[in-house]
Amino acid sequence: MISLGIIGTSGITEQFIKAIDETETFSLTNVYSRTETKAQKFLDDINKSDIQIDTDMDKFFQRNFDTVYIASPNALHFPEAKKAIENNKNVIVEKPSTSTVREFSILDELAHSKGVYLFEAARHIHEPIFKKIQEVVSKHQKDITGATFSYMKYSSRYDAYLAGQNPNIFTTKFSGGALYDLGVYTVYDAVVLFGQPERVQYTPEIIESGIDGSGSLTLKYSDFDVNIIIGKTKNSYMSSEIYFGKDTLILDNGGDINHLDWADDNRNITDIPTVKSSNPMDAEAKVFAKIITENDKETYENLLKYARIVNKVLEQARTSAGLVFDADEEK
Repeated sequence: MISLGIIGTSGITEQFIKAIDETETFSLTNVYSRTETKAQKFLDDINKSDIQIDTDMDKFFQRNFDTVYIASPNALHFPEAKKAIENNKNVIVEKPSTSTVREFSILDELAHSKGVYLFEAARHIHEPIFKKIQEVVSKHQKDITGATFSYMKYSSRYDAYLAGQNPNIFTTKFSGGALYDLGVYTVYDAVVLFGQPERVQYTPEIIESGIDGSGSLTLKYSDFDVNIIIGKTKNSYMSSEIYFGKDTLILDNGGDINHLDWADDNRNITDIPTVKSSNPMDAEAKVFAKIITENDKETYENLLKYARIVNKVLEQARTSAGLVFDADEEK
């Protein structure tokens, strides 16, 4: 198995560790945390022992592991991934991988020059259920007339924000907000299924901290539009849809997809059989490991192409809305 170091000890990291254990793709060997106590508690919680802990990032990257998984706050992805690549590590970085296109371009070029892999962990596009969506879209390509993707989920940190605290996900300092947290999933939906849009327009609801609590995004293609509704300050149970004239493919969610239906002009609803893993990160773990072990450059470059477009769309959306991150000021 591929040796793995991790940065970030949140719930999503725990889910990824479970995925690599289930798929036997990577083996956790190293952990970086600002405090040894926090790292040890994380390892105890996931029943891992004999794992090297570092509280100094330079020492961490000098350790003999192959790949690093980064799940720190958004604004830290770039400097941490850059340091990893400089130390010849493959990088799996949670989406969004960077705060700006400039940052992504630097990592992209550096990874190629060092001969290591840079993966943006957009887990859902690797799942079998998403592959089924791609099959349906490909089969009915000439009939596509648009799509609506919705992903709104009340953040567990929003109450803390309302109470006067300053959670990372609701600050410009850490490149937070609805677009860069949940919207990235729906932008991936559009980019993987339909390609790069011709124009991008984002209309956000800005909260007092200066980030978008929710918003609506329009991606304009030559023959149709994709409308995206996202939010971290409210819940929505609205389905997502892809339109084929009189017929519609219905997704139960734009980000965490669990069920598909086909609806015809007579409102006949047909269930589309799909496979869904209990851990949605299993599929991406397998894909990343396969690319590394088999040196599958074709699959890798295809994923990288998606990541480049997604990061460009996210920045275009922010620019259209006048949303500014602290990272925009760094040159």
